[in-house]
Amino acid sequence: MTERVDQRICINFCLKLGHSSAETIPVIKKAFGDDSMSEAQIKLWYRRFKVGRESVESDRRSGRPSTNRTPENVESIRAAVNENRRSTVRELDEDLGIPRNVVSQILTEDLGKKRVAAKFVPRLLSREQKEFRAAVDTANNDPDFLKKFITGDESWVYGYDPETKAQSSQWKSPESPRPKKAR
Repeated sequence: MTERVDQRICINFCLKLGHSSAETIPVIKKAFGDDSMSEAQIKLWYRRFKVGRESVESDRRSGRPSTNRTPENVESIRAAVNENRRSTVRELDEDLGIPRNVVSQILTEDLGKKRVAAKFVPRLLSREQKEFRAAVDTANNDPDFLKKFITGDESWVYGYDPETKAQSSQWKSPESPRPKKAR
């Protein structure tokens, strides 16, 4: 961008020296080589300076300002994700009123989050279940241990998981552990 400003300064300088736009074009091309502005741009800026323009900076463009990636929006998204890690970009868009592409950029670039699915593990045991399992393991040393159990007929149970893999996915920071889900 500073190179464009330098070229505009040179165009204004050539105008003040009394060169025409046709004489200015080869001077700019020779000075800046392959990085020089096009002939149309050189002529445009020459005309602008000729009618009295003094600024070499670009004009402000019309349109909606990009104010969505503000620190306030980053913090509101961080709070919403910390409250519910399973919230989707679409839900955050609807809840916070921030466009989806901005929500996605904030999550991945500013907060460093990734959306990961839960890792299937054979069982998720509570602390009490783990203690009971350890107690049973110590009881296994008893030679009459298996005689204490009554066995029955086999029955098959269909394991239905109402939650899909995509539904169990959640936002995760690089330092946080991957979520687990019992199979």
